[in-house]
Amino acid sequence: MTVWRERQPLILASQSAVRKSLLANAGIAVETIPADIDERAIQDESGLKNPGEIAALLAGEKAKFISLRHPGRYVVGADQTLALGERLFSKPANRAAASAQIATLSGQTHELHSAVSVTKDGAPLFSHVSVARMTMRALTEREIAAYIDEAGDAITASVGAYQLERTGVHLFERIEGDHFTILGLPLLPLLGFLRSRNLLAV
Repeated sequence: MTVWRERQPLILASQSAVRKSLLANAGIAVETIPADIDERAIQDESGLKNPGEIAALLAGEKAKFISLRHPGRYVVGADQTLALGERLFSKPANRAAASAQIATLSGQTHELHSAVSVTKDGAPLFSHVSVARMTMRALTEREIAAYIDEAGDAITASVGAYQLERTGVHLFERIEGDHFTILGLPLLPLLGFLRSRNLLAV
């Protein structure tokens, strides 16, 4: 059953299976079209240092990129940044980078800044950033290696080298924040906006 009122599905400018699943499980007809943009170049050119502002910028750029190529469609862009103090992290390139990243986060509290943006015909309609605070257990090298062995290639798919919805939950001792924010899509604010535009049947 869909609660989406538009004739054409909502476009998610992302290849994230988790984000697509969140929208689909909420009853929204959704189509994924990843945005082919150079995120690091856009971030560098912006000069932004605040992790929330960076996430909002990239979410908006993804939505705009796809929106300009699909006129008349509502497009959602999303992005997530991880900050430990003033240090920002990107998705690890390989197992060694993931191991080093988790070792750095071990025993520390970091922040996930998740942004969502909605665009139509290249015009931004909505933007929101939510923050979650994640406190990781003090982990031994052996525990980190065991986690990475179990998680496999998924460690390079997220900015934190972990998936909280899977075995990554074992890395943490405390979490403060919305579950959807942690998964990379502030779903409740997004649904509120879509409802305000009379795009949902509930």
